[in-house]
Amino acid sequence: MTGTFIIPLWADLLAIGIGALQGALFAAQFRDRRLDLLGVAIIGIATGFGGGILRDVLLAQVPAALTSNWYLIVATGAALLGMLLERVFSKLGALITALDALTIGLFGAIGTTKALAAGLPEVPAIFVGVLSAVGGSILRDLLLNLPIALMHVGSLYAVAAVAGTTSLVVLLAFGVPVFWAATACVALTFGVRVLAVLFKWSLPEQRAITKVPTLRKR
Repeated sequence: MTGTFIIPLWADLLAIGIGALQGALFAAQFRDRRLDLLGVAIIGIATGFGGGILRDVLLAQVPAALTSNWYLIVATGAALLGMLLERVFSKLGALITALDALTIGLFGAIGTTKALAAGLPEVPAIFVGVLSAVGGSILRDLLLNLPIALMHVGSLYAVAAVAGTTSLVVLLAFGVPVFWAATACVALTFGVRVLAVLFKWSLPEQRAITKVPTLRKR
C-alpha cells in the first residue's frame, strides 16, 4: 500500500487541456476526415482524459474526469480552441511537445501510484500507469480510424512512460517518499520524451526475413 500522488486541480486541468489541444491539432492534419465542431470536441475529450478513464475502469473506480464539471468543459474548450487557432498553435510545436511530455509524466505518476494504493503488484501498477499516460492517444487513433501511433516506429512515446513509471516503483521500493518518487518519474519521462524528439530516437524496426535461396536437388 502506498500514498497517491496528487496534483492541484488547476494542474490536472492544464494537463487535460494540453492533451485535448493536441488531439484537435492532430485531427486537423487529416482534411479528408471533415470533422465538425462536435467531432473535434469528441476527439479532444478522448485524447485529454481517455487514459485516465481507462485507468479508473481497470481499477473499478469512478472516473476522475466525471467527478468535476471542469474536466469536460476544459477538454471541450481546448479542443475547439485548437481547431479554431490551428495555424497559431502549429507554430508553437516545440512548446506543445514539451508540455505534452510533462503531461505524460504526470498521468503516468498518478496512474501508477493510484494502482499501487489500490493494492496492485508493482508490474501491473506500471502497466496501469503507462496506459494512463498514453491511453488518450490510443483512443484518438481508434476514433480517427488510424493505425495506433505508439505501435509504430516513432519517438519513444510509450517508452518514456515506461521508464518514468518504472523508476517511480523502484524508488518507492527503496523507501523514497511518494512525492519525490513521482517527481523523479515526471522528470525522467519528460527527459526521455524530449530527447527522443530532438535526436529522433526510436526502437529497432521490424525487418522482413529474407529467404535464403536453396539449391534444388537434381
